[in-house]
Amino acid sequence: MNKVIDFLASFKIELDKVVWPSSKLTLRLTAIVIIVTIAVGFFVGGLDYLMTQLLSLILTKK
Repeated sequence: MNKVIDFLASFKIELDKVVWPSSKLTLRLTAIVIIVTIAVGFFVGGLDYLMTQLLSLILTKK
């Protein structure tokens, strides 16, 4: 039981050392993640569309 108490005490000490980001920084980074995710989604979707059209063109020429 002492090991558990020691672990929880050291856990709290380490958690007190954590520097949490401000809400402004958190919102800005969240917006960046959302924008990058949307951009990558459009990029992958565009590649998928181009590959589909290319494959369709190749298969219909035979």
